[in-house]
Amino acid sequence: MTPPAPHAASPDQSPLYVDLDGTLTPSDTLHESALLLVRRHPLNLLRLLAWLPLGKAGFKQRLASEARPDPALLPYNEPFVQYLRDEHARGRPLVLASAADARIVQEVASHLEVFDDHLGTNAQADGVNLSRGNKRTAIDAHASARGHGHWAYAGNSRDDLDVWAGSAEAVAVNAPGGVVASLQRTHPQARVFEREPLSLKTVLRAIRLKQWTKNGLLFVPLLAAHSLSPQLWWSVLLAFVAFGLCASATYLVNDLLDLPNDRAHRIKRHRPLASGAIGIPTAVGLALVMLVLAFVLAFAVSTGFAWMLLAYTVTTLAYSLVLKRLALIDVLVLSGLYTLRIGAGAVASGVDLSNWLLAISIFLFLSLALVKRCAELEELEDDRSVLAPGRGYRPRDLDSLRAMGMSSGFLAVLVLALYIDSQNSRQLYAHPDWLWAAAPVLLLWVMRIWLKTGRRELHGEDPLQFALKDPFSWFTLLVMGGIGLAATVGF
Repeated sequence: MTPPAPHAASPDQSPLYVDLDGTLTPSDTLHESALLLVRRHPLNLLRLLAWLPLGKAGFKQRLASEARPDPALLPYNEPFVQYLRDEHARGRPLVLASAADARIVQEVASHLEVFDDHLGTNAQADGVNLSRGNKRTAIDAHASARGHGHWAYAGNSRDDLDVWAGSAEAVAVNAPGGVVASLQRTHPQARVFEREPLSLKTVLRAIRLKQWTKNGLLFVPLLAAHSLSPQLWWSVLLAFVAFGLCASATYLVNDLLDLPNDRAHRIKRHRPLASGAIGIPTAVGLALVMLVLAFVLAFAVSTGFAWMLLAYTVTTLAYSLVLKRLALIDVLVLSGLYTLRIGAGAVASGVDLSNWLLAISIFLFLSLALVKRCAELEELEDDRSVLAPGRGYRPRDLDSLRAMGMSSGFLAVLVLALYIDSQNSRQLYAHPDWLWAAAPVLLLWVMRIWLKTGRRELHGEDPLQFALKDPFSWFTLLVMGGIGLAATVGF
């Protein structure tokens, strides 16, 4: 069929057929559905593999029968959606035409309320995957059946070039530069909604580079042992990078599995994955690369440290898949992951780990984990019926969690006070009595962060990230360091 000239029909006369994945939404509903299925149980990965021999249409049909993304939670290309609303208001026929399963296409079309009809892959009807030439044929048939001799198409990928070849008007949305250049050779007047390039800043936000500060806990055993060995510090520095890469990879996995909950969250919906700024395949590939690099560095430090990193990885993935939805278990796991970092630092440096340090860290980090949960619950408006998204808590649990968290913080200070008169303290410090000054300083910091939580000044933010931006927290750290120095050398 010879494609009609671009000027053969005006926009008001010809229907506009709109692609879904990558065009209407920057995400891909097939990937979204697969993640939803894996989120229910990791072994569902095997089911996905078993469906591959069914072909593209059959695979999509089986997957959509098991899991489909909520259209209300999908990210959308808002400037393009507004353009569609304007076209719809002018009476232009709009049809959502996608290679996605027909049920997904129908649900998205119904949600947006601007489409007059929809076309999608229907394995039960014809078994044809509605992409490239198949989509063009389906659109031709659909338009002709409704009395339209010409039609327009909005797409985003190289696969859409075959469809554009038969269109009277072309709209490119979020398309790569090479695709736009190829399109403009046949449709010089093509309307282009610019593709926002993936920036380094967006990638760093996605891997949560700021969270690497938590891995500073690996240096705590060296500091507690008063070690100045350059070789040991170098080993822990390598361990720090390995832990950072591994943590970033697991953050990506966590965000992938938690997409629906993040998109329903007031703040987390702006994260790169939740907003669609980074695609799911890109995130998966990045996570795999960082995980491999992390373990290469881990084995360079020591086999023992690599085992510690493996324990962290397995625990973190279990947390992302299951444990984060179990009330109380989740905060215990979080506090354990912080303490595991300290243990990993001891293994990387070969320093003996003090039981006193472990006890203080467990109680302190349990308190901070509960701070995070309380801050999230404070954000909820309905204190009787609403569940925290993706969590096992209700707003009515707030008082209980607050009591647990403050008690845990006070226990950390108590363990510090008991440590001052211990044999370990007298062996490490020339003047351990100076350490008594650290107890009220730590107590003040714990009470202050809980006071700010009650005043809703954390806004669901990670307490450690809050502390990094808090001048009072830095002042507290400086004072604690001065007290430790005074206890070591005296004045």
